[in-house]
Amino acid sequence: MEKIITLTQIDEAVQVVRSRITHTPHIGIILGSGLNTLADSVQDAERIAYGEIPHFPVSTVVGHTGAFVIGNIESQSVMMMQGRIHFYEGYSMAQITLPVRVMQRMGVDTLIVSNAAGGIHPDFKPGDVMLITDHINLLGMTGSNPLMGQNLDELGPRFPDMSQAYDRELCDLARRVAGQHGIHLHEGVYFCLSGPSFETPADLRFLRAIGADAVGMSTVPEVIVARHGGMRVLGFSGISNKASLDGSSVTTHEEVIEGSRIVTPKLEKIIRGVMRGL
Repeated sequence: MEKIITLTQIDEAVQVVRSRITHTPHIGIILGSGLNTLADSVQDAERIAYGEIPHFPVSTVVGHTGAFVIGNIESQSVMMMQGRIHFYEGYSMAQITLPVRVMQRMGVDTLIVSNAAGGIHPDFKPGDVMLITDHINLLGMTGSNPLMGQNLDELGPRFPDMSQAYDRELCDLARRVAGQHGIHLHEGVYFCLSGPSFETPADLRFLRAIGADAVGMSTVPEVIVARHGGMRVLGFSGISNKASLDGSSVTTHEEVIEGSRIVTPKLEKIIRGVMRGL
């Protein structure tokens, strides 16, 4: 039986976080692999390591610091995940999405999520940014959905709609901000796999054939839980490497981290501009 998280456990985590901070955040931000530097610019920052919060999983992946950073960016009160937890680390779907549940119970109503992803679309190259306009939830199709088990009616409906998982108004705002900064913003469909192994060339050709533009190992479970709880969602993929559909090149985690460093300044400009526009 997959480990579930109860409403009582969520609220116990919330109680500890609230006792440690003075801010009242209303925007959540999840930073993907190698994108942690934005957290360093949070003003009046209050930090809580995941390991200090009851029932929380702890990130074990290089490039994921593993802490909440709560403070202000562009005059907005934010609750930022400096590093996320992944399904492939051995945690359940309920565990890896617990941070989003905590955000919801603390009054966060908007979630900005980012990830490092492999570029499947032939026009994508390392260092590009893709606005996520939709996703393909293969994990959910095969039975690993974070909403499985008894529904938490206090948080959302049994059967939440996913036809507009990524908020259209927020997407329009991101497009305008990118244009103002001269940043070429790709758009496309993000495909979530469990990892931790990278994809075979046949995997990638299959993903491209069914409409995927970028592939990664995160984000979709968090977005599903966010939408279940009524949060508005804006998502970005930092293209950290070009997926090899013919097997001519090898992908490494070090390559992903390095590619993310190129993405970070662009993504920070877009996120800051979105914050100003909210």
